[in-house]
Amino acid sequence: MEKETFISKKSIEEMLSLSGPGARDLREKAARVRDECVGRKVYFRGLIEFSNICSNDCFYCGIRSSNSKTERYTMTPGEIMECVRFCDESGYGSVVLQSGERRDGEFTGFVTETVSAIKSEFPEMRITLSVGEQDRETLRRFYQAGAERYLLRIETSNSSHYRKLHPEKMVFENRRNCLETLRRIGFQVGTGVMIASPYQEIADLAGDLLFMKAIDIDMVGMGPYLPQKDNTLKDWSYDPQEALRLSLNMIAVLRIMMPDINIAATSALQVLDENGREKAIASGANIVMPNVTPLKYRQAYSLYDNRPCVLDTPYGCYNCITQRIEGTGLLPAKGEKGDSLRFLKRKGKRIDVCNC
Repeated sequence: MEKETFISKKSIEEMLSLSGPGARDLREKAARVRDECVGRKVYFRGLIEFSNICSNDCFYCGIRSSNSKTERYTMTPGEIMECVRFCDESGYGSVVLQSGERRDGEFTGFVTETVSAIKSEFPEMRITLSVGEQDRETLRRFYQAGAERYLLRIETSNSSHYRKLHPEKMVFENRRNCLETLRRIGFQVGTGVMIASPYQEIADLAGDLLFMKAIDIDMVGMGPYLPQKDNTLKDWSYDPQEALRLSLNMIAVLRIMMPDINIAATSALQVLDENGREKAIASGANIVMPNVTPLKYRQAYSLYDNRPCVLDTPYGCYNCITQRIEGTGLLPAKGEKGDSLRFLKRKGKRIDVCNC
């Protein structure tokens, strides 16, 4: 099995800067590391974007609180349960409940009750929450209700860069501390960063990878910065091909640095390239998150412009992503939970890896 080795920040910067044959070789190496350390299966997480109401005002986001052009919604408990039933019937071993960030009691109570209801009807279903920063007691209630995983994207590990992307009331240290709290409670902890974002330098991305290594993250969902017509940074220029190159290199280097974690092939990559998710899988990713949100809500969850799959039914997304995975030569893992092997090792549990 591939062993982890120390990689200096300078070496990481050099790998992230690779293009052409050098980048191809890097990504192929990362795929081999993935195959050896976590196997050739790609795991499904059914993505349920249950609310686009957000109390934050991040400068890059389409559902930021000050965006009056976004039609706000919150799915009903019944609608959420229908999505989970579809996932169960389709062989998804996991669901992701994602929303804008709120910390009021009405919202956190709704999340707690929803998680409990899912676990009551589907006790084997793994639940990931992606609902932002919360206090320790709220996170503990989520965990006790049955949520096993939590994804909290830090977006950048550089506090100065973070300040340029967020309003003053959002504090970098609070977000970092929340990740530590999640680990202490017992969650499988995930984070992620925004790649090729405004004001970002290659040294920032190298620092992001070292940050994820230092906090011993279990799973990562990272993707490119993409413009959104109603946000503060909408006029920031960016190069889609450069964003794709950096994103794939980030996945590859992280896989080499942390061989046994889960890394998502995010749908945002399909905005840059119609085969963006397949290219992420070929660069070492092993997770996909087909969208199972009802169609009537898809377009309102407008994190960025030109989101893919907003008109695809859950069945259509399921069939499409299955074919995409098979096209890479890997195995769609149906009915499997796909826990982070890094997390399981930390807990001292037996590990079986499929290299078929």
